[in-house]
Amino acid sequence: MGEKVYKTMKSVGAFNIVMGIILIVSGAATGILVIAKGARLLRDKSELTF
Repeated sequence: MGEKVYKTMKSVGAFNIVMGIILIVSGAATGILVIAKGARLLRDKSELTF
């Protein structure tokens, strides 16, 4: 019984680590893209008209 619990906890822990890494990478990529697009808007703000 105890061995089954530890196997389950091991798989859940591994899943949480993988999901954490994926979220960190996707968050960093999203942040970089947002900063790049903001810089482009600042660069071209003199050409923008409303």
